[in-house]
Amino acid sequence: MGKLKDSKGVKAMGKVTDDFKKFAFKGNIIDMAVGVVVGSAFTAIVNSLVKDLITPCISMLTGNVNYADMYMVLNQHALDAEQKAAIHAGATLEEAQALGAVTLNYGNFINAIISFFLIAISVFIVVMLIKNANVKARRAEKAAAEVAAAEAERAAAEAAALKKVCPFCQTEIHVAAKRCPHCTSELDA
Repeated sequence: MGKLKDSKGVKAMGKVTDDFKKFAFKGNIIDMAVGVVVGSAFTAIVNSLVKDLITPCISMLTGNVNYADMYMVLNQHALDAEQKAAIHAGATLEEAQALGAVTLNYGNFINAIISFFLIAISVFIVVMLIKNANVKARRAEKAAAEVAAAEAERAAAEAAALKKVCPFCQTEIHVAAKRCPHCTSELDA
């Protein structure tokens, strides 16, 4: 049993386990996981925005066209007359596919393009807001550091104004001192 604990394989396995723990519980990994979860929720919001708000508005502007039902039937020759008539009568995408039509769904592609641009614009806006907030925070930190430096310089100047040099031992002493605390010489008033 003692040999097993001292073997190189067990030590190597312990090192791998330690390295994995350091990697898995590093702050960056957890931040990335949170980002993925928030990104998924954000995607759902943008998809709903496109599907439920923007696409219907665009459809109204273009004559009540429903992009989700925009498709092209690829197997016209394989359909019977009744199926063709139902499709030409304005069947929805799901109805056309239920009738056996093979469809090219370019309306869904248009929706995906709109979603992409909205997500890209939204991410751009969020990144710019964060960047502007960081710039403002840096400016505030810089201003605070400048104020602190000016305050420290003023305090140092005030402290220096309250000191004089002992003419006997050359050490700094308070301006009101009548006797040097270092060499005990009497000073002129």
